[in-house]
Amino acid sequence: MVTKSTDSGISQRTNVYAEREMLKHAMPVMVLDKFGLSKRMPKNKSTVIKFRRPIVFNPVSTPLAEGVTPSPTPFGYEDVTATLRQYGMVVGITDVIADTHEDPVLNDATVQAGENIGRTIEQLTYGVLRAGTNVFYSNGSARSAVNTVITLSKQRAITRALKAQKSMKITQILSASPGYETRAVEAAYVAVAHTDLEADIRGLAGFTPVAEYGQRKPLAPEEIGSVEDVRYILSSDLESFPNAGGSAGSMVSTGGSNADVYPILYFGKEAYGVVALRDQGAVSPTIIPVGMKTKDDPLGQRGYVGWKTWFAAKILNEQWMARLEVAVTAL
Repeated sequence: MVTKSTDSGISQRTNVYAEREMLKHAMPVMVLDKFGLSKRMPKNKSTVIKFRRPIVFNPVSTPLAEGVTPSPTPFGYEDVTATLRQYGMVVGITDVIADTHEDPVLNDATVQAGENIGRTIEQLTYGVLRAGTNVFYSNGSARSAVNTVITLSKQRAITRALKAQKSMKITQILSASPGYETRAVEAAYVAVAHTDLEADIRGLAGFTPVAEYGQRKPLAPEEIGSVEDVRYILSSDLESFPNAGGSAGSMVSTGGSNADVYPILYFGKEAYGVVALRDQGAVSPTIIPVGMKTKDDPLGQRGYVGWKTWFAAKILNEQWMARLEVAVTAL
């Protein structure tokens, strides 16, 4: 019997396995999804997703009167909405490649597709977060002037501002597994940035490397250490603004004249929300092996590996996160 061209070409069991494999290889690539308010992928709903947060009570300034019950204060939520958008890709494999290469082409393509999912979601989230409006500069008052490195005084200015806005420290994060399990962590603000900043961050006064944490566990494999109440996590996928700063001098510069500007994102609890790429149904995989004959491919010359997912990220409170723009020392 000829398989219909719309058939995925694989059993449900294999489909679930392919999804698990893709998610397993997407997880190590992603950093940002662990620290936001995560939302499960909605089923059979509209493309608008709501992140709900309790409305914070104002402090009580009036003393109680003897024998008088105070008027009830209503409890409620406020909604922050985001629009879900669909993303995906298809990788083509021919019978020539499959027949002449000794490598497991289909499996390798599945692994690479999984990593591509992770990088796609990471870049989409990063694009939303680095567009936040709460901005600090290592020097000057605009990105075009930035040509100095991160300093402890700038970190302190940011954490002071976060605390003034009642930004709570992060105490729980998503685990590294493909599910929705969470784990408790020591309270801290989290900062994420590009790996190029490692040397400058390690040079900050009071820097404590992960190797000296003792009983404290790293938040992620990419964590390099902490300074006071901020823990630094670095990823090579969190790109800079090339040539966007002031005169480069001894700073890293893509073009040689102006310094590259690197964003460092600091945030507290529930500063942003994401549709987490977790659990069965988060990704719809496609596996069509070479050799499957259809009316569109009667000789079975082509195979495909693909994925499709819905995603949204949203800043929930601009004042609970901040972006510090810095330059990086050229080594």
